[in-house]
Amino acid sequence: MTAAVLALHWQVNVIEPDGFFGPMLAAPVAESGVVARAAAFHDAALTVGIPVLFTRFTVPEGEGELVRNTGFMRAVADAQEAFRPDADGARIIDTMAHQPTAVYDNQRLSGLAGPATGWLADHGVDTLFLTGVATNLTVEQTARHGTDLGLVVHVVSDCVAAADPAVHAASLANLDLATAGCIDAQDVLDAFAAG
Repeated sequence: MTAAVLALHWQVNVIEPDGFFGPMLAAPVAESGVVARAAAFHDAALTVGIPVLFTRFTVPEGEGELVRNTGFMRAVADAQEAFRPDADGARIIDTMAHQPTAVYDNQRLSGLAGPATGWLADHGVDTLFLTGVATNLTVEQTARHGTDLGLVVHVVSDCVAAADPAVHAASLANLDLATAGCIDAQDVLDAFAAG
């Protein structure tokens, strides 16, 4: 197994109250305690030599590969100045700013619909552990995408969160069937330690 952690959308626009999705996600993310758990998991993975790749949803000048084919994507397109790669809302949250092995930007919901996929292939990664927000959006889309690409994908169940706890739980139940299974952070770290 050659593993990596893919850390999805840990950016101001998604996590912080003043970010674009703050009114929807900031309070439930804070209440869940997921930021501290995911940051600790990322640090532990890095300590044992597992790379941690971060993805950011950004919209460059000219819109890059943004496709306005859903209400979600149309809303982002309408507010694209807030998603420019150099905008404050695009930056990785302070708690995790020191962690990325690499940061990859894209304009799709899946973190694998962009340059991160090339990095994984170049480094022979066959197993992904996903963290991020929101469980039912980027995490689920990326997990299914990775599985379809032939990767072994595990969602780190205590390192993801969504706006609604019931939706979060339903998404994890779906992902437990649609991927190699959900797993909590300690079990992943125990497996890393066992070699």
